[in-house]
Amino acid sequence: MGLTSDKVLALAVLAAFGLFVGTVWLWPRLARRGLRAVAGRVGLLVATQLALFAAVGLVANQAFGFYAGWADLFGQEDEQGVVVDHTPGEGPLKVVDTRRVPGAASGRAQSGGQIQKIRVVGRTTHIATPAYVYLPPEYFQPEYRARTFPAAVVLTGYPGTAEALVDKLDYPRTAAGLVAAGRMEPMILVMMRPTVAPPRDTECVDIPGGPQTETFFASDLPAAVSGRYRVAGGTGGWGVIGDSTGGYCALKLAMHHPAVYAAGAGLSAYYKAPIDATTGDLFQGDEELRNRANLWWYLKHMPAPDTSLLVSSSKVGESNYKDTLKFIARVKATGTTRISSIVLERGGHNFNTWRREIPGTLEWMSGRLGGG
Repeated sequence: MGLTSDKVLALAVLAAFGLFVGTVWLWPRLARRGLRAVAGRVGLLVATQLALFAAVGLVANQAFGFYAGWADLFGQEDEQGVVVDHTPGEGPLKVVDTRRVPGAASGRAQSGGQIQKIRVVGRTTHIATPAYVYLPPEYFQPEYRARTFPAAVVLTGYPGTAEALVDKLDYPRTAAGLVAAGRMEPMILVMMRPTVAPPRDTECVDIPGGPQTETFFASDLPAAVSGRYRVAGGTGGWGVIGDSTGGYCALKLAMHHPAVYAAGAGLSAYYKAPIDATTGDLFQGDEELRNRANLWWYLKHMPAPDTSLLVSSSKVGESNYKDTLKFIARVKATGTTRISSIVLERGGHNFNTWRREIPGTLEWMSGRLGGG
């Protein structure tokens, strides 16, 4: 049974409840002096606490999608080894599975759209990673067969799971509803983790001697997706959205590569790459690389990028609120880069808050991208 299985969660809850009841029931017998009685009390208390901790952890993981499975939890990510079949005609992107859109009234692609699980291998970076592609119903309809569609890369936080973007944050279902309501144009969504070299958090940086993550997202990924799907070409075809770590990546990619990403939306983003146990030494002493990864420095010292940015925060519940206001002011001062914001009265660094921001973000993104 997998880490995210409802059965595992149910067993953990039952174990915690059973140990609690057992502790209450057996406590009178163990309320004596003596080594055995003391050891029994300690054992029951420790076992009950561990069971409660496991149950709460499983609930949190199901709600926020921190880890996809046991291997992911214990740092033994099983998605690293991707077999690439170098047969004639084999490209850098391979579809490995298809599924219906959650909540769609029909399983037919022409009516409800489709989600495809893909494997992408970077032509230049050789980074291999899975992703999910949402194709709207219009993509399969005969009257749209000659049309190209705008595309948005959607990134999780760290560690995050791509599945959570589909099943927890409801990006495909939300996009379909907005199109049906006439609030946005049909759009292809490429949903994935920014963690392309798990378990390391690369912060979308080209690490000297390590994974060239920024190049993967700025070059390899758009090229691979455009080579397989009918994505609009030229400026205005691509955007990028993310939350938390993915939000920082989204803003940075749009600022560093405005010719690729015409718009970038950072939900609960931060504005400078952290250095901690999950990242390791990202810059290897390269001061120029460190500066480029600092969006404050970039706004002050580099030419203002011709791109559109969206940031979000909450007045109560988000630690980035003051920084977000400062970032908005800094961007406005450039006179070139365009900035928009979503500021909630109350929120937090969590899925519930981001679900409240995603409809407006997708609508905003649609207004800045175009198909053909």
